[in-house]
Amino acid sequence: MENTTWLTNHTGSSAFILLGLFSQSKHPTLLCAVIFVIFLMALSGNAILILVIQSDVHLHTPMYFFISQLSLMDVMYISVTVPKMLMDQVVGVNKISVPECGIQMFLYATLVGSEFFLLGAMAYDRYVAICHPLSYPVLMKHSVCVLLVSSCWFLGLVDGFVLTPITMSFPFCRSREIHHFFCEVPAITKLSCSDTSLVETLMYLCCVLMLLIPVTVISSSYFFILLTIHRMNSAEGRKKAFATCSSHMTVVILFYGAAIYTYMLPSSYHTPKKDMVVSFFYTILTPVLNPLVYSLRNKDVTGALKKMLNLGSVSHETIK
Repeated sequence: MENTTWLTNHTGSSAFILLGLFSQSKHPTLLCAVIFVIFLMALSGNAILILVIQSDVHLHTPMYFFISQLSLMDVMYISVTVPKMLMDQVVGVNKISVPECGIQMFLYATLVGSEFFLLGAMAYDRYVAICHPLSYPVLMKHSVCVLLVSSCWFLGLVDGFVLTPITMSFPFCRSREIHHFFCEVPAITKLSCSDTSLVETLMYLCCVLMLLIPVTVISSSYFFILLTIHRMNSAEGRKKAFATCSSHMTVVILFYGAAIYTYMLPSSYHTPKKDMVVSFFYTILTPVLNPLVYSLRNKDVTGALKKMLNLGSVSHETIK
């Protein structure tokens, strides 16, 4: 009982203060408006991409099933951080309670971890499609795709369940000011007055596994893909294969590059300002870029979108 009371007094006695992006800006109102527009673009872009994929039968393939899952993850994890940040700026309150902070940290860690593995599954899908096209319908049947996506979500949950309870169990007897715009594990551990080497080591090992496994799958997949493309006689086939893979590689480089900086580089490379800029990039900008990368550079998606818009205009004219 005494231990529980001590823990409550140290961790739950007061809320955290999120200093965030706006405290660093000379024009916080303008920055708030820009982030709100970006947020709306991310939500609408990913929602439209999901709707187009679901509505067009020709897009009911493994590749687009994975893309729709990626869009779903992006919608969820930008919604974990941005609405709270914008609301705090509008209301003029920058506090977050300890339970809210723990929930935000858990959801964010789960979604980012899930996306790490999903990008690996997408690379494997491209490998099978290009290197083993005849076996593709069997190797990537719907049940296999569902199993792969479920595994990605499960591994993301493991990441959230491992990191969050340990981080939030530390006593926070230093400043309650978080030099970040949301409750991210590295930002919270800096506030603890106890030895955080355990969680830092665990976070490093966790991230090594969560990055190493997908990166190994992605690297191996693209090595064999490039070999297969090199052997292709058809210039059109080469072009199509490159176009399909380049979209995925763009997302991989953006997402993994920022994650490696945040979770794997030594603390000497980090400053609160740098950490916020990098987190802003892959937390807020990446969800906007993903639907653009996968739609504007994809003829099947743009064709399905045009068809959907044409059907909508025709039905509107019919009603008139």
